[in-house]
Amino acid sequence: MRKTIVIAALTVLTGASLLVATAPADAAGTPGSTKGPCGYTVTPDEPPARPVSLPPDPEPTPDKGIVKVVVATSQGPMLLSLDRAKAPCTVQSFLHLAKSRFYDFTTCHRLTLYPTLKVLQCGDPSGTGEGGPGYSYKDELPTDLPNWPDDPTGTRKVYARATLAMANAGPNTNGSQYFLVFGDSRLRPDYTVFGSVDRLGLATLDRVAAGGIAPTPDDPAPVDGPPVRRTDIIVARSLGSR
Repeated sequence: MRKTIVIAALTVLTGASLLVATAPADAAGTPGSTKGPCGYTVTPDEPPARPVSLPPDPEPTPDKGIVKVVVATSQGPMLLSLDRAKAPCTVQSFLHLAKSRFYDFTTCHRLTLYPTLKVLQCGDPSGTGEGGPGYSYKDELPTDLPNWPDDPTGTRKVYARATLAMANAGPNTNGSQYFLVFGDSRLRPDYTVFGSVDRLGLATLDRVAAGGIAPTPDDPAPVDGPPVRRTDIIVARSLGSR
């Protein structure tokens, strides 16, 4: 099962593929879940792309403050601001994966350049879009996103430039893959928003986007696929909270 962020929904809505991520499995190979409010649950059918334990799951889950995470990439730096109030379980998991070096020396495997979907997708150590951390957890979906301007039904929302959100493979299948929005994107509100990207990070994303997507013999001008400007995450580390 592919964890392609929003691309599945877009396939239905616009003919584009969605941003999907694959559900992962337990690093220890033992079925189960944590006992706290987040209920991180191992996914035996989806082994981890890189060994990692289940995140801590304290009660109550920390739900206040902004946590800064610096991400050094081969295309430039990014500073992420993780918002515990928006998505406490997601932030808890992301920080655990960063601390465990799960994201170090990985490649952002997918760039999309559709008119209504402009994102870079990262977080899979396998670099295939099918890898995860060996566990999944519940959605923490946004309720305050503005409607997409030309959608009279109000079902599609604006995931604005600089948004940081989770990729998934359906309801409650969050794992390790996430996407960074470099241009306002039209999506159903089915993807957990847990932070934002700073100005330097947006400059990095713009640089990657400007390079385009690697062509193939079957698709010489693709709008969805590996970026020409390969974007490797060298290190991702928390700078603490405020």
